[in-house]
Amino acid sequence: MSSNDTLRRCLAAIAATEGEGARTFTQVYEQAALAAATAADRRREQGSPLSAIDGTVIAVKDLFDVQGHTTWAGSRALQNTHPASSDAPSVARLRRAGGVIIGKTNMTEFAFSGIGLNPHFGTPANPYGRSALRRIPGGSSSGAAVAVSDGMAEIGLGTDTGGSVRIPAALCGLVGWKPTARRISLEGVWPLAPTFDSIGVIACSVRSCADADAVLTGAAASDRISANESGSASRLRIGRLRGYVESELDPLVAQSYERALERLAQAGVRIVELDLPELEQVPHQQPGVTMTTYEAFQTHAALLDEYGELYDPRVRSRLELGRQITREQYDAAARLRRRLQVAFGEALQGFDACVHPTVKMTAPPFSAFEADPDYFTINRALLRNTSLMNLLDACALTLPCHDFSGPPVGLSLAGPGGTDLKILSVAQTLEPIVATTLTTNNQIASHSR
Repeated sequence: MSSNDTLRRCLAAIAATEGEGARTFTQVYEQAALAAATAADRRREQGSPLSAIDGTVIAVKDLFDVQGHTTWAGSRALQNTHPASSDAPSVARLRRAGGVIIGKTNMTEFAFSGIGLNPHFGTPANPYGRSALRRIPGGSSSGAAVAVSDGMAEIGLGTDTGGSVRIPAALCGLVGWKPTARRISLEGVWPLAPTFDSIGVIACSVRSCADADAVLTGAAASDRISANESGSASRLRIGRLRGYVESELDPLVAQSYERALERLAQAGVRIVELDLPELEQVPHQQPGVTMTTYEAFQTHAALLDEYGELYDPRVRSRLELGRQITREQYDAAARLRRRLQVAFGEALQGFDACVHPTVKMTAPPFSAFEADPDYFTINRALLRNTSLMNLLDACALTLPCHDFSGPPVGLSLAGPGGTDLKILSVAQTLEPIVATTLTTNNQIASHSR
């Protein structure tokens, strides 16, 4: 299919009155995208594509600067700010590689929640079971995930501070990739907690994530995984991360996860239990919560003082908790973080990756968030497993591992910071084994209708 044909289908999906387009996109760049798609098709006809993603339709989370357009970050507090004078470097790289930027996607306000709800611009519904029960998409990159699941884009560019790429990918039945945080420049991206912020992508396959990653990192050909790089599963040694990440799982999550591990073992993957008692400090001392909340408040202090009444009250109340965190508490949390990173790196020696459930639950319905206490409790539960990998400065990827008849469930593969190519390669090898039915655009949405 030509890039123009693909783009027109994406635009039609966005415009469909019965669809989620109005809640998924905050800005659509139809004319610029059509011009980019036409140029990509011309290069393809001439046999001179710019990259593996040349002509690919890409949706950009509304945290990224796009030249000539205002970056809202899902908030009314930024609605009167000046348009960006240039593209964020990550957006510029995608554009130079031939990526067709279709528009900006909706998100949790200022990326500060794993749920995906946005009272300002609306919230797109999870593609699963949509006709019977509207479920949350997960956040904060909610629009990025729904754009891909509903065929409004082929790749969603997002950010991940505590799981904001992997949570919506897992809940919507997609692949979500969070590289090592320092791997991709955050210039031109509205910050949340700079020490933890990372740029990632959501797509329907590991291959698409790897292609986008190669462009975003500016990787040389020797530093990319090839489409044919799919090693033997029987040579892999995977550590099954035990402890609290496997506790209190929803029955459907536990069942899907165990079945996926069984398929891996049957394929010859050696799965070894990996106990890291040091990690049990995390849910009790919460160093990641301390550090991210402290940094997020520092980011927002001036804006809160001037425009606090425009914030989503649930986002504002969590940001305000940062006022009570001292620098001494932050530094103590940072020291614990460094010790945990060392322990994680040492424990993963001799393993190709570790594995754990991406999210402990399937996507809850919107009705579960009517009361504030329920909102905060479920938000913590959604972030529990994914935020551990941000704390450990890991790179991580979630793969869909559920039965097609049930709600989406994600299985995560992760490794210490800097092992990105290894994790992408392992994920590409295991992807067809983990998934009973590989997710494609509109597949889940069509099933739900």
